[in-house]
Amino acid sequence: MANNIFSINNKVFIITGGMGQLGQVYMNEIIKRGGRVAVIDIIEEEKIKDMSASNVTNKDNFIYFSTDITNKNQIDEVANTIKNKWGSIDVLINNAALDSPPDAPEEEVGPFENYPETSFDKVMNVNVKGTLLCCQIFGKIMATQKQGVIINISSVYGMGSPRQDIYNFRRKEGKTYFKPVAYSVSKSAILNLTRYLATYWAKDNVRVNTLTLAGIYNVQPKEFLNEYTKHVPIGRMAKPEETIGPILFLSSDASSYMTGSNLIVDGGWTAW
Repeated sequence: MANNIFSINNKVFIITGGMGQLGQVYMNEIIKRGGRVAVIDIIEEEKIKDMSASNVTNKDNFIYFSTDITNKNQIDEVANTIKNKWGSIDVLINNAALDSPPDAPEEEVGPFENYPETSFDKVMNVNVKGTLLCCQIFGKIMATQKQGVIINISSVYGMGSPRQDIYNFRRKEGKTYFKPVAYSVSKSAILNLTRYLATYWAKDNVRVNTLTLAGIYNVQPKEFLNEYTKHVPIGRMAKPEETIGPILFLSSDASSYMTGSNLIVDGGWTAW
């Protein structure tokens, strides 16, 4: 038994935002280990052909849905299709999220006092409402099955305020830049959604945990990397593949007595 506690063989996974940087890492690694993966993303199906989803090691263990996670009816249809195809839903990874990109409009990365209400609504709609709806629909199936795992992905910016000095290099270039408020608020909400659901579904053997991550390397500007890594004891950003170990742990029997918890994988960011 001890040799198999990390096994995910034949487990059915749902990954939202599965065509993003980390979503594709999760997908490929899970399939390599015998898991079956249903990816949910907003990208149109024909546009994923050049992405890693077209190169998965076992196509029988992969299915893609172009789905809006803020639309409950669409999620419900997906859930029924997966249940009919594979018989159960074992793990939900709520990975989908919006953040303000580096080239966001100036008003979106300007002073807090001027942050657009529409931008706030858009981020909260995906990051909080979308996560909640997926938990409602897939979690209900898990509760009926009397087994399941939900992993909600959060951020160190959900535990503490962003370090605005990291972006001083932009200001030195004469640009206005503040890390916007919505992402932090949304990721903070995820922490208590996890705790709520962990206690609510404990009787049904559905475990709900948060995985909190710090920055993931994705060829960011050198100036940003220099400033960011000053705040990380390990001295670098995480490699995408370094997130798969925590995912496997939370998905498997290795974490069977763990629910309502927040697993922090941040290179020591929150230790300072």
